[in-house]
Amino acid sequence: MTFPIVSGSNLLRTKLTLPQDFQGEFNLVFIPFERWHQDEVDSWGVLAEELEKEYKGLLYYELPTLPSSGPLYKFFLNEGMRAGIPNPKTRERTITLYLDKADFRAALALTDEAHIYILIIDRQGNEFFRIRGPYNIEGETALRQVLSQLTVKQ
Repeated sequence: MTFPIVSGSNLLRTKLTLPQDFQGEFNLVFIPFERWHQDEVDSWGVLAEELEKEYKGLLYYELPTLPSSGPLYKFFLNEGMRAGIPNPKTRERTITLYLDKADFRAALALTDEAHIYILIIDRQGNEFFRIRGPYNIEGETALRQVLSQLTVKQ
C-alpha cells in the first residue's frame, strides 16, 4: 500500500503535503475519523513517545481525517482543537486532513471508520505496518518487531 498525496495543516498553522513533509525516516501515523477516536489515539500515546525516543529516525503524527468542508467550519474546528491542545509539540504533530474520506480510505484500503488506524510509512508513502483500534499488547509486540527490522535503537 502507498500513502496517497494529501494536504493539510498542523495546529501551528503550517501547511503540509504528505507524505513528503513527514520529518521522520519512518513515521508512526495515527488516523482517527471521529472525535471519540481520540481516546483510542491516546491509548497509544505513551508507547508512541517511548518508541520515538527508542528508535532512531522514527516520529509519530496524528492525522484527524475529516470531511471536506467550508473555510468557516475548518476555522472553528481547527481553533477548537488548538485551544484544547496547549503543547506546541503536539500541535506540530497533529495535521488535520479535510478531504473526501471515502476516497482516502479507498486509497489506503481502510475498510471502515469504526476505529483508528495506525501505520508506519516513510516519506515516499511506502507502508511497512498497519494495525487498527485501541492499544493492545499484541499490537505493541507486532509494532516493535517491525520497528526493530526497519531502524536501530538509539
